[in-house]
Amino acid sequence: MSTPQKRSPTPSDAATPGLNTSTDSSAELAAVVDDLLNQLNTKFTTISSDLLSKMDDMSRRLDNLEAQIQAGDGKGSNASK
Repeated sequence: MSTPQKRSPTPSDAATPGLNTSTDSSAELAAVVDDLLNQLNTKFTTISSDLLSKMDDMSRRLDNLEAQIQAGDGKGSNASK
């Protein structure tokens, strides 16, 4: 049997610590991006809800205005005859 020989460090061995740093940086970047996307999703949901609420309110106001105009037309046409 041959005896194991010591091998000299290779460039890939030297890059391994940098790889861990790169992996940590990538994980941190992914966490920041994920947090940003969650914040944007929350803001979008809030704005969408507010917009729909305001559109519903506007629709009710238009329905009331239409009813008042039609009621006024009925009264006005009877009075002029």
